[in-house]
Amino acid sequence: MNHPTFQRPAFKSRVVPVIVISHVDQAVPMAHALLAGGIDVMEITLRHSAGLAAIEAVAKAVPQMMVGAGTVTRAHEVQQVKDAGARFALSPGLSEALVQAAMDCQLPFVPGVMTPSEVMQARDHGFGLMKLFPAAQAGGIGLLKALSGPLGDVQFCPTGGVTPENMADYLQLANVAMVGGSWLTPADAVAQGDWARITGLAQHALTLVPAV
Repeated sequence: MNHPTFQRPAFKSRVVPVIVISHVDQAVPMAHALLAGGIDVMEITLRHSAGLAAIEAVAKAVPQMMVGAGTVTRAHEVQQVKDAGARFALSPGLSEALVQAAMDCQLPFVPGVMTPSEVMQARDHGFGLMKLFPAAQAGGIGLLKALSGPLGDVQFCPTGGVTPENMADYLQLANVAMVGGSWLTPADAVAQGDWARITGLAQHALTLVPAV
């Protein structure tokens, strides 16, 4: 049974855009573009210094968007992203300090894992949803199939190497709850403010999601 703090965030989409925003003013129109395409979640990473402000902008201006923080790797960042308005956080890994910070902040948290031992450690902490990262390098679909036997009571969000060409294969696996990817918000479309293109990419992605 999951610890209540670490329940899966309550968004509908099984496709999670992984986003690096370099200018805060890109955040709100991007959120609207994704919503128009049917995607109600966005993971704004902390890979750029504009990340925190972008999360705050979306949280305030587009409350119907489930905005989360990605690339959370230090304990103090958990409180920072919550204060900015993030409704969940994801990390490429897992540490005792991150677990404690997420518990203290009561923020839904998705840790990153890559090996069976890391999956078991995350499960021991009460996590039932984990980020498989980097998915392609970790073993991708083959690894997820292998994990489903001995560790069939957890689910994953594969990120890293997930594409429109293979995402349906990932999503057909019983232990895959959702996938994350950066192709939904291409850097050139963002730079040009081509929000219609991002809406179109979101719409197309949803057509590739297998029926449950």
